[in-house]
Amino acid sequence: MVYKQSLSRKLFVVFNVLLLTLITVLGIIPFVHLLSVSLSSNTAAMAGEVKLWPVGFSWDAYVYLGEKVEFFRSLWVSVKRVALGSVVNMLLVFITAYPLSKSQDQFAWRTPYVWFFAVTMFFGGGLIPTYIIVKNTGIMDSIWALILPGALNVWNMILMLNFFRTIPKEMEEAATIDGAGHWKMLWQIYLPVSLPSIATIGLFTIVGHWNAWFDGILYMNSPENYPLQTYLSTLITAMSSQMTAVSAEQLKAMENLSEKTLRTAQIFMGALPIMVVYPFAQKYFVKGMTVGSVKE
Repeated sequence: MVYKQSLSRKLFVVFNVLLLTLITVLGIIPFVHLLSVSLSSNTAAMAGEVKLWPVGFSWDAYVYLGEKVEFFRSLWVSVKRVALGSVVNMLLVFITAYPLSKSQDQFAWRTPYVWFFAVTMFFGGGLIPTYIIVKNTGIMDSIWALILPGALNVWNMILMLNFFRTIPKEMEEAATIDGAGHWKMLWQIYLPVSLPSIATIGLFTIVGHWNAWFDGILYMNSPENYPLQTYLSTLITAMSSQMTAVSAEQLKAMENLSEKTLRTAQIFMGALPIMVVYPFAQKYFVKGMTVGSVKE
């Protein structure tokens, strides 16, 4: 059977395609411009001649960047943060969302706990109390200072909770008859059927850890422990003073570089891992958000 679309439907589809194409192009253009500036010559970048294509093609910024120990050291800190932080965050989301997804009959204190977590989404302790807690727990200037203060993301937990509530009760009843306890039910039944929601929350968690920069300034006393985004933030704000206080060897290495090309190269390299990972997780994103938010 061939379905014949009406004229209004065709116009709607064309409008949607054009609108989404425009939004996509507007999102890509800044990254293309960033890459073009980083691959352009010193004079072209400083003169503002670069638009969407490199002018006076040059790899000098990336060659110089490959020799910077500080950049790769901060990159390694960010990789460790994403790896450890994602595991801790996801584990806490799982073990918190599972009991809260139960009915009031199964978990009598469910409602007070839900309200307890919900309140934290709107009210926080503040910057200074949080800093004092981190300092007194002895995790200042360590990777755990970047992970533990925000170890449980309540918004992600609610998404997972709603997804768990859509799982048919018959599966849980069958597992209970077979002798499965709550731990076995969580790891062998709930999580395997929750992959779209897990991918969505995992994407949120990875991007959140990778892009975070302010906590690095707060909790890291030494620049050697800065994550990548914190390092880039301090580099950008202090680039001018750094350019005037370099050694003769650095001046020779940077004679074909400018502040602009070096800065854009480092920003592009910092964003590149997320740009590579995101398209592969995107296909789970809409499904996880939609299924996780629908309740019977």
